[in-house]
Amino acid sequence: MTTPSYVKPELVSLKDHPEFSEAWLQDRIADDPKILGLGDVVFRDRERLQPRAGRLDLLLQDAETRKRYEVEIQLGTVDESHIIRTIEYWDIERKRYPQYDHCAVIIAEKITSRFLNVISLFNGTIPLIAIQVQAVKIGDSISLIFSTVLGEVQRGLVDEDEDAESAPTDRKYWIDKGDKKTVALADQVAEIARTFDPQLELKYNKFYIGMARNGKAFNFLALRPRKAVLNLDIGLPETEETTAKIEAAGFDCLDYDTRYSNYRLRLSGDDLKTRNEPLSELIGEAYRLRTG
Repeated sequence: MTTPSYVKPELVSLKDHPEFSEAWLQDRIADDPKILGLGDVVFRDRERLQPRAGRLDLLLQDAETRKRYEVEIQLGTVDESHIIRTIEYWDIERKRYPQYDHCAVIIAEKITSRFLNVISLFNGTIPLIAIQVQAVKIGDSISLIFSTVLGEVQRGLVDEDEDAESAPTDRKYWIDKGDKKTVALADQVAEIARTFDPQLELKYNKFYIGMARNGKAFNFLALRPRKAVLNLDIGLPETEETTAKIEAAGFDCLDYDTRYSNYRLRLSGDDLKTRNEPLSELIGEAYRLRTG
């Protein structure tokens, strides 16, 4: 077997190159949006007109969750104006189309530590992703390497002492809000969770029923009994493998909650009887993730 020869790549500045413009980079991303590493995203629009605010470079959308990404591109080093513009376009789009989740994305050839710190400040309250692009020349060909230098902050289930609105309630509150049968389903889910940790118990809060251990909040599940079903949020990152497992089991699944990184299932009594094993696997994965 012949050993592949080593070819030293040559970094190319798109900003200083006479043939590679911002429009050229937009073309490459529009042709194959997955090269950004944002998942299964598709191209929606380009040079999208913004009321009294210029044009958005690219609009991408997740093929499954329908989450939208407002993308701004800058050749060379990122600067203040492009950061502001990225956030402004994201804000306009999310107000125009509130039915979608939105995330701002800024792409530049160089993102300095100074501006990375500034972007990080916004990232705590604004869903913002910063991607650095490098153009690499190998022979007569050009390749692009996209590296995420700042990812979107993922918010998991908050523990009770971190959530000022999760006022304690009791079992009767949820029976009145939902139904005895669906609260009983929550008990069955808790029994499954206890197979992984016997100390786990239900913790009744105003907006959800969480999990507790030794009297302290230990959330990796959130349960919301309704009149006919039990809504269950499972704290797991969205992956093709987990999604396929849920679909194969035949669960009634709501859209993935990207804000809090939860799979959302609607459970009936039949689910606890016929889908107990796959449900137990999902709960076990979430528990192990929670315990680190």
